[in-house]
Amino acid sequence: MAGHPYDGKRAVVVGGTHGIGLAIAERLVQGGARVVVTGRNPDNVREAAGLLGPNATAVVSDVANSADIQALGDQVRDSLQTIDALFSNVGVAEFEPIDQVSEASWDRQFAVNAKGAFFTAQRLIPLVAAGGGIVFTTVTAATASPAMGVYNATKAAVRAFAHTMAAELVGQNIRVNTLAPGFIDTPTLGVAGATAAERAELHQVGDAVTPMKRHGTPAEVAEAALFLALHATFTTGTELQVDGGISGIESP
Repeated sequence: MAGHPYDGKRAVVVGGTHGIGLAIAERLVQGGARVVVTGRNPDNVREAAGLLGPNATAVVSDVANSADIQALGDQVRDSLQTIDALFSNVGVAEFEPIDQVSEASWDRQFAVNAKGAFFTAQRLIPLVAAGGGIVFTTVTAATASPAMGVYNATKAAVRAFAHTMAAELVGQNIRVNTLAPGFIDTPTLGVAGATAAERAELHQVGDAVTPMKRHGTPAEVAEAALFLALHATFTTGTELQVDGGISGIESP
């Protein structure tokens, strides 16, 4: 059916209770898929469960907690058995210039963005069916954003291990790709700890440096993620830039 392109599909969206992850989950459910979404915040998890409806299971799970990762694998196996798509959309960012980065903030960001993303994928890969796709959310690599050095480093790590996963899993007919958003209109703009003034400044900067002169929407990023995971069946080991032209053309 044209209105249900994902009938029979099963997917996991790690970090799927708000922003880009929630947009991915919404599109999947609207298309007829069964979905498991995860989030750390119980309130966000409850809201996502109500929004997504009966074809979605929302789970409180912290990718920085190894016990949660193991439990998530069990829950996905019990509810979906196998999956056709895995979206790893986790990320925390702390807005700090290089001279203000602490060891604690470095560890917090790497624990979620790199270590958490890696070990969650490791736990769920055995459940990915042949022909399935894995998509990691990174960040556009075209610009060096001030005060985002550690965050960018964590996403560079994701980009590197995803490329290796693609090489290791190609023999199992599992594709692994990365999705690199630019400036996207999410509730936090990707920086949860930023003040309202810092977000406003970041929004102005994003519009100015993006050739299309606007922020992208979570729905636009979701369509690109779904393309990589479920439609791009001859694509693996690559990164798709969804950044309004930042990585490809000069801003007019």
